[in-house]
Order: sequence, then structure tokens, then C-alpha cells
Amino acid sequence: MLVAAAAAAAGCGGEGRVEPSNSHAPPTAAQALVLKEVASPAGPDSREPELTVSAGGRVILSWVEKVGDKRYALRFAALDEGGAWGEPRVVAEGENWFVNWADFPSVIELSDGSLAAHWLVRSGPGTYAYDVNVSRSSDGGKTWGSAVVPHTDGTQTEHGFVSLIPLADGRLGAVWVDGRETKDLKGGHEEEEAPLPANMQLRYAAIDADGKLSDEAVLDGRVCECCQTSAALTSEGPLVAYRDRSESEVRDIYFVRRQQGAWSGPRAVHADDWRIQGCPVNGPSVAADGRRAALAWYTEEGDSPSVKVAFSLDAGASFGAPVRVDDGDAMGRVDVVLLADGSALVCWMAGGAEGGANKVRRVSADGSLGPVAVIARTDASRASGFPRMARAGGTVHFAWTQFGKPSQVKTATADVSAFK
Repeated sequence: MLVAAAAAAAGCGGEGRVEPSNSHAPPTAAQALVLKEVASPAGPDSREPELTVSAGGRVILSWVEKVGDKRYALRFAALDEGGAWGEPRVVAEGENWFVNWADFPSVIELSDGSLAAHWLVRSGPGTYAYDVNVSRSSDGGKTWGSAVVPHTDGTQTEHGFVSLIPLADGRLGAVWVDGRETKDLKGGHEEEEAPLPANMQLRYAAIDADGKLSDEAVLDGRVCECCQTSAALTSEGPLVAYRDRSESEVRDIYFVRRQQGAWSGPRAVHADDWRIQGCPVNGPSVAADGRRAALAWYTEEGDSPSVKVAFSLDAGASFGAPVRVDDGDAMGRVDVVLLADGSALVCWMAGGAEGGANKVRRVSADGSLGPVAVIARTDASRASGFPRMARAGGTVHFAWTQFGKPSQVKTATADVSAFK
């Protein structure tokens, strides 16, 4: 169910924190977020949406749709000039896919106008044995080339949580969580299971139009097992955010950046010092525009579940003090977009006695907070997946999985100029 509502703005507290907003206070005319539901191109039994936007402002929605008892399809649609979704097209289909609520495919537009997509295919009988598959289309998605696997280890282990980057030279950058060092181990990596005793890595490769790999690199030798990665292209190069994993099981958010052909070392965006004996399945989100960047994440620092955002004015070389965004009952599953005035819109899922809700809040670079708005009421279970956002001009686009039997991907838009 889509909701068009906003709560009154909360006052700022110390150390970038805010007290929970008064959800019963009526919004003012200037604060209300006016949502417009857009007819979704996704059919029944669809899930795992992703929204991306090209440098030219083209908005692309992708999702996974069940097309048989064991068969799935990756489909996408682009927004037309009238604000409606075009006819959906199929990237690929398969019966041996790894389909997971938290590890979702994507479709992006590259700098030369071609499209690139990724999805996950099982590589063996193990629960978490799967490979990344990447394909490109030079005709707007009518046809797709043969899939390329960006990792060359050949192990039947986890390779997922991919972020695709449209590089300035027309190549495609891919970042993923890589489990090749766990090939001789048994056991899972969800939050209720024992953590793996070996290291999951964060890896990168560039892929050209012919599928040739280059610039392969290990970005971090020990990362959280099943948290999403996120990447954005600044004016100085790619910026990648992810959840690290220390030897003492601190799982804070880190970032790396690439400049002049070289990757920086891993650095924490903030020392939350969140220790957890297992993966929280809650990765960060980063957005960039020129030298500006915003990075949002979930933490349970001090046993207090919260969503935070930090800003950078130097293309990710440094980040300011974090600002707490949520108004209570935060579950994470964050996304962030930068707005034209330098502020950020942060989206997350909250859960309480009344179920789940996808919420958004505008945050200025100086830390001032706007009201909280509820985008949609939904179930708080894993089946509801991760809400997603993308900005084109003055419009923000939203997508989420509406829980049900069957589930369905829903979409909406909002003009955020008055939502302050």
C-alpha cells in the first residue's frame, strides 16, 4: 500500500543525533511529500527491484520475475518522456539461478549508451555456490551478448552482492563479494548462523565491450559475508562502500576510491564499533555528483538500531560526522540519492507492531533534518526486500516489493523540491 504522508521535523541532538520525530503531528503544506503511483511494468510474482539512472537522466527499473516453477527472468523497463514505464524486456532467463531477497541483479546504462546487466547463476550444489554473470546490449536491450564471469577462480563458492560502475572510458567496472578463500569450508553465512572462519574478499574487475577483463584487484581482503556493496562515480573516479569485518568481528562501513588508475586503502566512514557474530545482511548505499558524495548505512552501535548518513565534499577523500536519520524502529535496508541543492534523500525500512514501512527523509549537508515520510506500508519480512530510489532532475523515483502471494514490484515518483 502506497502512503503519501510526512511527519513533523525533529530537532537536532548532540553528536549528529536526533530524537524520534512525533509521528502524530500533521505535516505542513511545505513539508508534505506528494507521491504519485506509477503503473508498474512488473508482473505478478516479481521481486528484487533495482533503480539506476544514467548520466543523461535515463531511469531504468530492473527486477526478477518468476516465469515457471523453477524458472526466473531478469527484466527491465526504461522510463519514457511522459513519465510512464516502457515495455519490459528480458535480459536473461534460467532455472539454475541464485535468487535471494538481499542479493539482487541490476541493469545500468554505460557512457557510450549501451546497457550492462548482472545476475547470479548457481555453480554447484552448495547453497551459496554461485557465480556473477554480466552481459551487455548495444541495441537498447533488444538483444544481449554472451554472459561474462568477472571472477576467474572457478571455485564453487559465493560470488555476489555486485555493484556495476559505468566507467568514463566506456568500460564496465564490477565490484563483488568473493568467497574463493572459503572453498574448503562448510557452513552458512546468514546472521543466525556461525560466521565463516575464512575471509570473504571485496574484488574488482573492469570489462570491455568484448568481455575482456582488466584491472583485476582485491579491494579489501576481509569483508562481511553477505552485505550489499554500493558504488558511485565521482568526478575523480569510482567510490565504493561496503561492510568490513575485522578480526574482532567489528563490522563497520568502509570505503575505497580509485584515482589515476590506483585504488586507495580501505578506510572506515565512521567508527561505530558494531560487533556482531554473523552478517547482518545490511549493506551501505553511496551516491555521488561531481565531488559531492553521500553515504548512508545501518548500524546497531550501542545496541541502538539506527540509520546514518555522512557527506563528502572532496569525492570521497574524507567524510564528515554522521547524522542519524531514522525516527525509531529502524531495520536498515538503506538507499540514498543526492539532490540538486546538495542535500541527500535517505530511504530505509522500519518495523514495528503495525508491520513494516519504507520511509524517507531529507538531510542537508550541514546536518539539518527534514520530516520523515512513509513511502509504502509493507511487510517487515525478508520477502519485502530492499526499497530502492533514483533521481532524475527534480524527481525521485521509488521502487519496492509489495509483499503478498504473489508479491509484486511497485513504483512511485515524487517532486522533492518542497519536502524540506
